[in-house]
Amino acid sequence: MLSAIVTDIEGTTTPIRFVTDVLYPYARARIPDLVREPPDDADVARILDEVRGEVSGPKDLEAVTAQLLAWMDADRKVAPLKDLQGILWEAGYRDGELVTEMYPDAAAGLQRWHANGLRLYVYSSGSVRAQRAIFSHTDAGDLAGLFTDFFDTHVGHKREPGAYRQIVAAIGVAPEEVLFLSDVREELDAARQAGMQTAWLVRDRMPPGVAAAHRRVTSFDRIRL
Repeated sequence: MLSAIVTDIEGTTTPIRFVTDVLYPYARARIPDLVREPPDDADVARILDEVRGEVSGPKDLEAVTAQLLAWMDADRKVAPLKDLQGILWEAGYRDGELVTEMYPDAAAGLQRWHANGLRLYVYSSGSVRAQRAIFSHTDAGDLAGLFTDFFDTHVGHKREPGAYRQIVAAIGVAPEEVLFLSDVREELDAARQAGMQTAWLVRDRMPPGVAAAHRRVTSFDRIRL
């Protein structure tokens, strides 16, 4: 019996191009100003202190900015960067500058599963703050209320089975009662090692048969529960 579904975002519910062409450039353009301004948000001050701790050599504002931008350019999944991006995106959504592009089948599937009593969760490398903003302001409306909870890399990295074991423990059901959705095989491998069911979203092209352990589907409509 299936009790819960955990979904990735980028490439699963939302096109990769929206993240790479809209969200990332939006945050990158605003990081220098955010670092230069005296933080009036305790979370921003904490994040900048964490970044300084990672900087070798001088720890001035220019070095902090350079470290954040270097992480972005390398697509590093480090918590301080993801937390800061979440704050910037949250402001952009609140000000109406950002609207999340959803795959129509994903929006419909999430609404259908919620209506059928399944508990829904998000697990993404983006911060929980960012995840809530992303799903609160979509082109299909406010979908954040469909989810019971959100998980980010504070529970562990997405290619580590231990992260999925923590998520299952937080959900409070047997791992085989949880379905994980992603477009990344290595994430699905880790979830499967933790005992979860898996479904591989392959929207653009069907990959070669290297992952027979995972169901491969082209849309949420093709997922049979």
